[in-house]
Amino acid sequence: MRRFVSLSLSCAAAATLLCRGPAVAKEPEPPRRPVVQLAILLDTSNSMDGLIAQAKTQLWTVVNEFVRARKGGQTPSIQVALFEYGKQSLPANEGFIRQILPLTDDLDRVSEELFALNTHGGEEYCGWVIREAVKRLEWSGSSEVYKAIFIAGNEPFTQGSVDFHVSCRAAIEKGILVNTIFCGPESAGGLSGWKDGAVLADGRYMSIDQNQKIVDVPAPQDKEIATLGAALNKTYLAYGRMGQAGLARQSAQDANAVAASPSALVSRSISKGNAFYCNDAWDLVDAINHGKCKLEDVKDEDLPPELRKLDQAGRKAKVEEATKEREAIQAQILALSKDRDRYLAAERKKQAGATDQTLDQAIVKAIRDQATQHRFTFE
Repeated sequence: MRRFVSLSLSCAAAATLLCRGPAVAKEPEPPRRPVVQLAILLDTSNSMDGLIAQAKTQLWTVVNEFVRARKGGQTPSIQVALFEYGKQSLPANEGFIRQILPLTDDLDRVSEELFALNTHGGEEYCGWVIREAVKRLEWSGSSEVYKAIFIAGNEPFTQGSVDFHVSCRAAIEKGILVNTIFCGPESAGGLSGWKDGAVLADGRYMSIDQNQKIVDVPAPQDKEIATLGAALNKTYLAYGRMGQAGLARQSAQDANAVAASPSALVSRSISKGNAFYCNDAWDLVDAINHGKCKLEDVKDEDLPPELRKLDQAGRKAKVEEATKEREAIQAQILALSKDRDRYLAAERKKQAGATDQTLDQAIVKAIRDQATQHRFTFE
């Protein structure tokens, strides 16, 4: 009897397998994009006007370092946070510190906030602002993510009631490197604790001249890159409650870059031509392509005006057209930017004796060294 029952169960199991058919192999999940998290902590006391001016004009140069970066064959997603410290108008009981932005991939917001910064005398508490950046921001827990703080200022690193030794150790315990940028002579920063802070958190100590005027080196590709950067704006389809504000912010940051310097506009245009320039909170093309929404789920009143009058097929065709046009423009910008890089590299060789160190140069050097340790490669 037992043998009969066993045989019956075996036949039933076989029949079940035959009905189900052969196992279907799951499609492999696409590899996740590598992530970079950067927190920029800027001294906004009276003497730091030059530092803020450099930050405004050089944001896109720093971001563009990741145009050349790959990890696992992919370009990274970039998140940037901003803090200011040392301004007298900020609350004293909070250490004269303000978190301007959490970690965000909305680079236009970062640019907008940088251009809104101004300076006013106060107390500069480096240990305190580092502690706040470590505590408040949503840092990834993955060791695969390149996480770094860049703090810039010119007063002793030891000021304030929060010990920088404790703050920097807390940072590196979470895998967050602390890079210190002293605005003044290298020896002075070394004597006032700035170098010690970097050493404690496996970071890099650097010194810059915050009042150094940035000299633009024009390249033959600049005009065409800037023109293509402007053309990219026409491929954005603003939707939802944040749509028009996002579109206006994009245009305003183009204007800020124009006012800052010719090279700032070109650098911004190169950033806009790359995958890390993300506007999926307000642009329908990015939102659909990044899986943030489905076109058929977007309410009519949330659609761009030019899509509301179309049927579903027409709307889909419009989004696909904008996507293809954007990709074509971005490919042109990428090709031109590579030619531009080669041209500027040759020009820099002619100025090999120059020793000027500005904010972007300091940050880029640290990024190159540290991201390589996180298995990024750079062209």
